[in-house]
Amino acid sequence: MSKGVIAMVPVRAGSTRVPNKNIRPFGSTNLLQLKLKLLKKVVGISQIVVSTDCEMSADIALKEGANVQWRNEYFAGSDITNDQHWYHIAQTTPGDIVFLAQVTSPLLRVSSMQSALNSFLDGETHDSINSVSAERKFLWKGSKPINYDIDVTPKSQDLPEIVSLNFAITIIARDKMMERKNVVGAKPKFFRLDKVESLDVDDLIDFKIAELMFQEKGMEWLMKSR
Repeated sequence: MSKGVIAMVPVRAGSTRVPNKNIRPFGSTNLLQLKLKLLKKVVGISQIVVSTDCEMSADIALKEGANVQWRNEYFAGSDITNDQHWYHIAQTTPGDIVFLAQVTSPLLRVSSMQSALNSFLDGETHDSINSVSAERKFLWKGSKPINYDIDVTPKSQDLPEIVSLNFAITIIARDKMMERKNVVGAKPKFFRLDKVESLDVDDLIDFKIAELMFQEKGMEWLMKSR
């Protein structure tokens, strides 16, 4: 891989559910600064790039030693679909492997990122690493259950094994990401995260819960090896 692994950190200025989510105070830091500090501890990442339309985010990135890639108004908007967003990220990645790092997973540990990257680089059968969460829930669509028989309702631990993508960790070759316009390869390897590490900041309640847990566990917990 001539240009190595590029950690792409997408942060846009607009956030309707949590205003200024990426740069508002989060404990003693903010979501963007925290993610950049953690990424710098991952061995094998050649470059960290913050893709943004926000001047404050750009300033934080530069102070943390990351590169800034300015995103135009269209690709920073809320109307583009995920496939368009992913294709654009891949297209603008200055390297061969995309390590897509979402700041909205603030409790993701360095050890998990390192383990996932090592697995991708060592793997011969998978073409992407995607973090997932186990879903032991009674799922319904319309008026029917979709993962159990209504006449024989199992205990939650006996439900079929279903996982959901949580996007905390995404690693995929740049050309594969462009080809598929997706972050999941044809032969993905799912990397399981527990409830803490997979916590996604989507709204203000998530933000507050994550902040409390961050203050309780601290930066040392996020950075130390298992």
